[in-house]
Amino acid sequence: MSGWDDLYPLPMLPSWVPGAAAGIVCLHLIQKLLFPYFWADLGYLLKVLMYGLTVEMYRLQGRIVTVLDKFVLLAEKQPHKPFLIYEGKVHTYGDVDRRSNRIAQVFLHHGALKKGDTVALLMGNEPDFIHVWFGLAKLGCVVAFLNFNVRSRSLLHCVRSCDPKILVVGADLLGTLEEILPNLQKDVNVWIMTTDSTFPSVHSLLDKIEAASEDPVPVNQRSASNLKSTALYIFTSGTTGLPKAAVISHMQVLKGAAGLWAFGATSEDIIYITLPLYHSAASLLGIGGCIELGATCVLKKKFSASQFWSDCKKYNVTVIQYIGELCRYLCSQPVKEGEKNHKVRLAIGNGVRNDIWREFLDRFGAVKICEFYGATEGNICFMNHTGKIGSVGRTNFFYKLFFPFDLIKYDFQKDEPIRNKHGWCEKVKKGEAGLLISKVNAKNPFFGYTGNKRHTEKKLLCEVFKKGDLYFNTGDLMVQDHENFLYFWDRIGDTFRWKGENVATTEVSDVIVMLDFIQEANVYGVPVPDHEGKAGMASLILKQNTTLDLEQMYKQVVTYLPSYACPLFLRVQEKMEMTGTFKQQKFRLVDEGFNPSTITDPLYFLDSSKKAYVLLTKEVHEMILSGKMKL
Repeated sequence: MSGWDDLYPLPMLPSWVPGAAAGIVCLHLIQKLLFPYFWADLGYLLKVLMYGLTVEMYRLQGRIVTVLDKFVLLAEKQPHKPFLIYEGKVHTYGDVDRRSNRIAQVFLHHGALKKGDTVALLMGNEPDFIHVWFGLAKLGCVVAFLNFNVRSRSLLHCVRSCDPKILVVGADLLGTLEEILPNLQKDVNVWIMTTDSTFPSVHSLLDKIEAASEDPVPVNQRSASNLKSTALYIFTSGTTGLPKAAVISHMQVLKGAAGLWAFGATSEDIIYITLPLYHSAASLLGIGGCIELGATCVLKKKFSASQFWSDCKKYNVTVIQYIGELCRYLCSQPVKEGEKNHKVRLAIGNGVRNDIWREFLDRFGAVKICEFYGATEGNICFMNHTGKIGSVGRTNFFYKLFFPFDLIKYDFQKDEPIRNKHGWCEKVKKGEAGLLISKVNAKNPFFGYTGNKRHTEKKLLCEVFKKGDLYFNTGDLMVQDHENFLYFWDRIGDTFRWKGENVATTEVSDVIVMLDFIQEANVYGVPVPDHEGKAGMASLILKQNTTLDLEQMYKQVVTYLPSYACPLFLRVQEKMEMTGTFKQQKFRLVDEGFNPSTITDPLYFLDSSKKAYVLLTKEVHEMILSGKMKL
């Protein structure tokens, strides 16, 4: 061997190489130890910045590219690719483009619509929801998505608040239309998705669509002058009162549409949407996300736990959308063979509990759960790009640089942020729950609500840390841990979540006190074991010399409230406790819950199988806790 060494001497490494190698290994170990999420954070942040820079480059070039513009380009580029699959029928990008052109032509010639007009859309999940939405958007109209669960007085309020020229109603919602038609303002033209109309002064739409031209309307009809201009109104319960129409700009639609891409979805993915299209998760993240990717969407009329996985297998679904309740329903289904035999790789949504998260992964296989946080009208969003169980996202120095936010101390008794002796709000420590607020500036604007300027002003906090600053109040309490993961803790004020929806307690109490035997109603949410969110409960004070009419109570709430807002529990009290600031006391009532063993007041339960309020006995209480009684 020595001869070989003499003939071919091994090259000597420079003296600095071993030191450099040792340094790199040391840095790697330090990074893993002290900054374990560095590369994941960097990758996610670069994605966000890259998307923002692309939008900014378009703007500097004088090009305003909206999600609708991207769809039209895709319809030209890949006209035969499936865009929607609904009840087994395929609607290609070209099909959807042509049918939406027909609808644009109908309203252009029959509806007397002009750019900037508002049209309200009351439809369930079906392809024509998207056709009407896109057709109206091609005319430059602002489309208001109405929640089809909202009824009567609340629905009329929603229509009035967005001031539409036209209301379009789905064929399966004519009963809802009939309820509000006598009180609907006369200047609103009503169109229904049928071939003829039996209602006076109501126009049919399907017959006119079939007769209309497929030619596109002029591009200048839809062209947006500014990404901050309004594209949609999406209704949110907010923190108090009746639903509010959140102003959704073209920029917000673009940001929402980028969500699937940011989590790693591609054009080859097939996305399964079972959430209602009036909700921003389904319309912006789901439909908008498909357009951003150029992907295919399987649209379901209504979520079905029993059909969910068979649909996923049938259509080769790779990405699903969820809310926390949806995951719990899937986990509650009887176990079947081959439950991991599917192609789903990503589940994107919010509100899933830690125990359900773990059970979902154990039972249904290696699905990456991508939890995120974002209010419909908000200017802040978090995305859990690392898959940390329970977290809604992560933050770091660079993220806060671009999207400034803080968690501040909150007084639960006074129901307001705590301010120190100088009048400034104070930040909570890591590990403590605080109110999430997000700075409002030119890069992160808050567009507010239409119809009532006061609603917009109430969501803003002024003079928070210094004179002149302005923050959006999310109404959500969050916790940031020592690894900078963020966790949703609770809602504040007069709102709780049930069945994936915000329930405004004042709206519910306003409906209840309309009854002639109710003096006062205090509505709040109570936790129910193994259920997401909180179930509605109403503490009632009866008027003198009256009795509780349970039949009338049931009829009142199911007539005037969405199903998710109907109180599941009633409690009849002698007097209403108030706070020091003369607000209804809720904290003790929430703590006491709905246990008849510890509460001496009469308690009642909304038994959906009997369609009535029944006495809440210890036996009924045990059936609810054991899961035998369906809520």
